[in-house]
Amino acid sequence: MPQGDEPATRSRPLASPPARLGFAVKVLGKPGIKDHDARRWQNEPHLRVSVAYLHGVFDWLVEAGIQMYRMSSDVAPYVTHPDLPQFHRQIEEAADDLAALGARARALDLRLSLHPSQYIVLNSPDERIAAASIRDFVAQTALLDALGAGPEAKVVTHVGGVYGERAAAIDRWVRRYHALPDAVRRRLVLENDEISYPVVDTLTIHERTGVPLVFDILHHRVNDPAGIPAPEACRRCLATWPQGETPKVHYSSQRTAVREVTRRNDKRPHRDHPGRQAGPARRLDRPGRLLDIPRRDRARSLRRHARSQAERPGSPPSPRRYRRGRPRPWHLVR
Repeated sequence: MPQGDEPATRSRPLASPPARLGFAVKVLGKPGIKDHDARRWQNEPHLRVSVAYLHGVFDWLVEAGIQMYRMSSDVAPYVTHPDLPQFHRQIEEAADDLAALGARARALDLRLSLHPSQYIVLNSPDERIAAASIRDFVAQTALLDALGAGPEAKVVTHVGGVYGERAAAIDRWVRRYHALPDAVRRRLVLENDEISYPVVDTLTIHERTGVPLVFDILHHRVNDPAGIPAPEACRRCLATWPQGETPKVHYSSQRTAVREVTRRNDKRPHRDHPGRQAGPARRLDRPGRLLDIPRRDRARSLRRHARSQAERPGSPPSPRRYRRGRPRPWHLVR
């Protein structure tokens, strides 16, 4: 090649950045890390305390190389409780603390989200419950806004109950969604659930509202009356997200140990490790669109802790010890 000529280069598509993996709320990879101020109201808990705890969570996320995290829905304790107005201004009172935490999250390229509890039911036939749900959506949206979080920081919710008439329940969700403040609708996304509303229903709701859909692979496996193959269901959910926003997928597998769960007698909880049956979830991004996956099994957290403790005397058991039905602490998430 003559001197001064540029070397020939082969044209090839740019590689997509890797998907961010994360987990929900509780850090199992290092004992003693708190994720929110869980004190009772008599002890005057506050969002400022939760923010201090979240800095500790962020420290661990950096150490473990994790760039996605779902915060506890109780991070601002009692913030919407109707009988405890002394807690209603926590977000304003902690504005500087939240701004600093949000700046750190952006510096770490950490994607944050929230998921209101199972008591937040937008389609309830009881107007009081629906109004309380809207107050929670407004508060959690205000929290993300106070963090200065970008548009990919979402509030994830489910449709709610069927109440004996699915079509009417969906109509209520759609009507109340359209009545939500604009700020809430910019953050709110809808997830298929394992009992009442499968992907075929959330797709119907998206067509009527435009709400982006989060695909949960475990929920789809146990609640798919339409028989939609998982890769197709995932692709259809990914297509509901606005251009320029990275979709979220919930990736977990079913606990296989025999175990009683009193809430709704649910025998399909998430397990601590993804397991072999969760393998196909790794291929759901084949259409080529980047997605972020908060892995609700928290295996990365446990494995990271096991590696760091392996050579220390009196160390906790390896994550492998938790398989085959051996008891371990478990925190149900929805």
